[in-house]
Amino acid sequence: MTSESRTSVEVTTEQQSSHSSKDKDLSSESRARARAIANRDLKPALFFLAPALVGCAVFVVYPLISAIVLSLTDFNGITPPEFVGIENFRRLFTTDPSFISSLKATGYLVLLYVPLSIILGLLLALFVNVRLPAVSFVRTILYLPAVLPIVATVTLWKFIFDPQVGLANQIIGALGLPEQQWLSNSATAMPSIVLVMLWGIGSTMVIMLAALQAVPREIYEAAMIDGSGSIRMFFQITLPSIVPILILQFVMQLNAAMQTFVQPRILTQGGPGWDTTTLMLSIYDHAFPTMGRIPELGFATAQVWVLFAIVVAVLAVSARFMKIWKYDDAVQY
Repeated sequence: MTSESRTSVEVTTEQQSSHSSKDKDLSSESRARARAIANRDLKPALFFLAPALVGCAVFVVYPLISAIVLSLTDFNGITPPEFVGIENFRRLFTTDPSFISSLKATGYLVLLYVPLSIILGLLLALFVNVRLPAVSFVRTILYLPAVLPIVATVTLWKFIFDPQVGLANQIIGALGLPEQQWLSNSATAMPSIVLVMLWGIGSTMVIMLAALQAVPREIYEAAMIDGSGSIRMFFQITLPSIVPILILQFVMQLNAAMQTFVQPRILTQGGPGWDTTTLMLSIYDHAFPTMGRIPELGFATAQVWVLFAIVVAVLAVSARFMKIWKYDDAVQY
């Protein structure tokens, strides 16, 4: 390398060092300016966020920590809690028959209610998605039970299922069928509860209807030009296009079914036996028992954590499946 070349390289190196030093100075200055702005805005931000932070700490964090501690104690709400470790959780799966029965009842309800709610909601949405006379009125009538007070609705259904004067037995009696003990028979008690839950399926219908109306009409027009029938268009266009909504509805209905409380509480009180004692009803019965029984708040809280773990596991699996699904791959037509 000649002396001129070495000189040129040294000059270039010095220039690069100079630029790098300037960049570092500017970067340091920018970071310092950003920290100053952040420090300046921190106090006003904390001032406005303080009510929300306090509310979160009081109504979310504190109850959560208290529930964890309470599930490890024997506490009746009157005497001081006694620490028992994991005894409540061991009792759940070994010596307490009501918890296993409530798990079976909840699983039966989920298997019966979730598929029926999705299928019925989709069928109703398809029915009101066509151009019918007074279709808006029909949609309103179908959606109306979803906005009625749930306690009033369930109480009305209790009269309908009354074996002596209820409308249900009058209808099947007119058809020549034998009368049923709807709410006191093990074979009909849980299906009756599911029927009452399906009465409020209007909200699912509305969500399904919105999904159906979001499918591009051009796809249907192209299919009709190719001579596709209604059934083929449903399975190759409609159904794949609304799969994300179906998954969302599955998650929502599953979550609702696993936390069912009002319907069995009013209709059957958990009977006959423990056939309709759901997890939520079991938790309530242990925390707020009838007269003559001692509250078991620690044991009830342990059941809450088991229910929480089940719900979180199911939602995690569902969320994973939703990430895998891609709308672009939905329409195969």
